[in-house]
Amino acid sequence: MLLRTHISITLFFVLLLLPAVNSKFIFVVVALIATLIPDVDSRFSKIGHKKIARVLQFFTKHRGIIHSFTFLIFLTFVLALFFPVVSLGFFLGYGVHLLADSFTVDGIRPFYPSKLQSKGSIRTGGKSETTVFVLFILLGLFWLVYVMF
Repeated sequence: MLLRTHISITLFFVLLLLPAVNSKFIFVVVALIATLIPDVDSRFSKIGHKKIARVLQFFTKHRGIIHSFTFLIFLTFVLALFFPVVSLGFFLGYGVHLLADSFTVDGIRPFYPSKLQSKGSIRTGGKSETTVFVLFILLGLFWLVYVMF
């Protein structure tokens, strides 16, 4: 999925959970940054263009271990040990990214190194993805209006 779609989906879930979170600013910022991280393994992504990402790309392939819930759980556990205030936002942003990618035609391997794949019918940049993007923008706006009134 495209960056804009990942951000719109993540923002919707951030808005849903925000009332239950103590450190709201940290939660929002970390979730939005974390939704970018899984695509560090792709040279075509915004974050994958960075020089430090190129080193990582040498050792991994796109939608490999970095696009797995196995890796997400490991990273979240490490963060929870050393920086617990950021762990929920990280888990949400990264997890929503993985969940969204599991509905694309390329899919993900959710429990890496298992060969099991989770795939869907959404083509990255296609009409169905645009529909998902617009849907989550509208859902987010609806939720904002609902909570305010």
